[in-house]
Amino acid sequence: MLNRFARALFTRLFTPVARALLRIGVSPDVVTVVGTLGVCAGALIFYPTGHFVIGTLVITAFVFSDTVDGVMARLSGRPSKWGAFLDSSLDRVGDAAVFSGVVLYYAGRGDDLLTAALALACLVLGSLVSYIRARAEGIGLKADVGIAERADRLVATLLTVGLVGWFLPDVVLTVVLALLAVASAVTVVQRLLYVRGQALAAGEVRTRVVYDASPERAARDA
Repeated sequence: MLNRFARALFTRLFTPVARALLRIGVSPDVVTVVGTLGVCAGALIFYPTGHFVIGTLVITAFVFSDTVDGVMARLSGRPSKWGAFLDSSLDRVGDAAVFSGVVLYYAGRGDDLLTAALALACLVLGSLVSYIRARAEGIGLKADVGIAERADRLVATLLTVGLVGWFLPDVVLTVVLALLAVASAVTVVQRLLYVRGQALAAGEVRTRVVYDASPERAARDA
């Protein structure tokens, strides 16, 4: 949902930054890699030690590289399949780092195994949501549906973690992670059904074959 409503706004905001980086010779791939390293550093250095506010600020500062590199590619007139592949792959790395940082804190000094388990569930289900879309597109189908897309999950998690680090009780994060885990599971089902519907429409779904074990069939086979 956030992808649809916020992408145009952020594209306008970061276009001057993208133009400036291109003028000094920075490539979109460099921005993608640096942004991912920054997200991973913020998540895996600050979150496990309970520094949620500064960790969220660092992650937020770097997470917008995902928009900047795309704008740079379009402005340069050189969008490439490699760039799209790199961007998508490193997005998964950044997302995994964010949830892993939360897991490490609550499984350790945070001493809350429920919250740690829910963060792990969000990590696994979020990866599955992304995988289903990528796999569907790899076989020529679409899977761009669902109530919990990547941007929605990431914004909800970062906002809640930051506020918990500031003044909210930990239970708020527990509830938000539980809701995100459920929403991600629903999105998995939505995407599977959506892909199946396309395959059915194309006549590509295999039907179950019941083996005939009758004496007559055995005689024919012999």
